[in-house]
Amino acid sequence: MPPHLLVVDDDTRLRNLLQKFLSDQGFIVTTASSAAEARAHLASLSFDLLVLDIMMPGESGLDLTLSLRENNQVPILLLTAMAETENRISGLETGADDYLCKPFEPRELVLRINAILKRVQPMAQETQATTDNIVFGSFRFDMRKSQLWLKDDFIHLTDVEAMLLKVLAGKAGTPVSRDDLIKEGAELSSARTVDVQVTRLRRKIEQDPRYPRYLQTVRGIGYVLQTD
Repeated sequence: MPPHLLVVDDDTRLRNLLQKFLSDQGFIVTTASSAAEARAHLASLSFDLLVLDIMMPGESGLDLTLSLRENNQVPILLLTAMAETENRISGLETGADDYLCKPFEPRELVLRINAILKRVQPMAQETQATTDNIVFGSFRFDMRKSQLWLKDDFIHLTDVEAMLLKVLAGKAGTPVSRDDLIKEGAELSSARTVDVQVTRLRRKIEQDPRYPRYLQTVRGIGYVLQTD
């Protein structure tokens, strides 16, 4: 999958231009006009990088970056019209990965985005390759044995449930479409069968399956497993 970017800027014209340009460069681009809208996207989707304007009405880009860094390590590139050294330092101190001053050359933005992604992707790949256990809440899923544990108690899964959880755990934090889940197993012959199996799996891992905390629905796409 191409990298998925979230562009956050209250300037409609610039936001639309960035969406078109970055899409033409091969990225998947979602946009937001405010920090509040960005938070709504972040609650339901997984992004590879945020392009975030600092000067926005309400919650600023700096405030949003500082807040996200409490529990989210998504790479962030800040955009700002303030070019002073102190402003750049303030941006980086909040936890941003890079800082680009307006006006900027679009090609430079792409180069900076790619440079950040190259830095973080090897670390993500290494972590994924060496992680045998996926943890969410008090549950632990052994990826090699396809076994689910609640602390020291073994939780029985059917073959279909184990396959479904393994696919979702292998892409934890990233939405997986129903079509992709169907491709993983002959038992999942339709979107309806996927939904039925997800409902059954939720009964085993969710405190309240009606309001799932871990196995969440991503509207219009499919499902995502949110891990610790």
